[in-house]
Amino acid sequence: KGKELQELDLLAIVRRRPKVVIIDELAHTNVPTSRHKKRFEDVSYLLNQGISVMSAMNIQHMESVHDLVYAITQVKVRETVPDLFIQQADEIQLVDVTPEQLQKRLREGKIYEVHKIEQSLQSFFKLTNLHALRELTLREVADEVDGKLIHAHEIGVTGICERILVCIQYSETAEKLIRRGWRMANRLKADLLLLHVFTGEQTERQKAQIKEWREFADRFHASLIVEEAKKQKPAAVIVNVAKQYRVTQILLGQSARTRWEEIRKGSIVNTIMRQTHNIDIHIVSDSAKQLQ
Repeated sequence: KGKELQELDLLAIVRRRPKVVIIDELAHTNVPTSRHKKRFEDVSYLLNQGISVMSAMNIQHMESVHDLVYAITQVKVRETVPDLFIQQADEIQLVDVTPEQLQKRLREGKIYEVHKIEQSLQSFFKLTNLHALRELTLREVADEVDGKLIHAHEIGVTGICERILVCIQYSETAEKLIRRGWRMANRLKADLLLLHVFTGEQTERQKAQIKEWREFADRFHASLIVEEAKKQKPAAVIVNVAKQYRVTQILLGQSARTRWEEIRKGSIVNTIMRQTHNIDIHIVSDSAKQLQ
């Protein structure tokens, strides 16, 4: 459109061969005549040339949170960076400021030109949006740290992000357990997982019950996991799922087993406690005391 635009000179960087180069705005879309369409592709090219890169981006530009950012801000962010590309980074640092500080920087003209400031304060940069985006950023960084610890096989380290597992059976207390789990997850800003362990052939009524649970789980933004015990005891299945999903807390309904049955068959709670580490177990009382 007749405008002269400044853009990153990729080949000039390659000719200079620095050990490290700083390239800002990772989600930027390059001008049409550039070697690559996106700036993160430029960064990938430099990494393949053996040049380390320091860059920066905002949380709303992560591809996986696109829909969530829209739900928060009602703004569709067009420029995104694939999560898999971000995960290649050797180190991720959180540059954190309060929403009030960010608005102050905006008013001082440090982010946008003067004619865009007021419009931004009334739309994307509203305090409610900034608070939500900041919380999203903190959780994403915590997940990243959590994942690196798991891949590093750190002994004794459990999830830095809370993950709650609610174990449900065919009983009237299932929905009560789900609600209790959701309240805990909501307070802790945690992921909520629901687990149902079954043995043998399922009846049509039981299949219908699982369908209802799945619909119930969707309302609470929870994930329902259905596992067949096969030759394993239910407690062993719970332990395996808890380890696989890096669960930090487990909710169980009160068992209706008699003392003799616990001696003969073993206590589910005791089994889980023996076979897991650093997982809190919560027993939710059941007035009916019926376990089907």
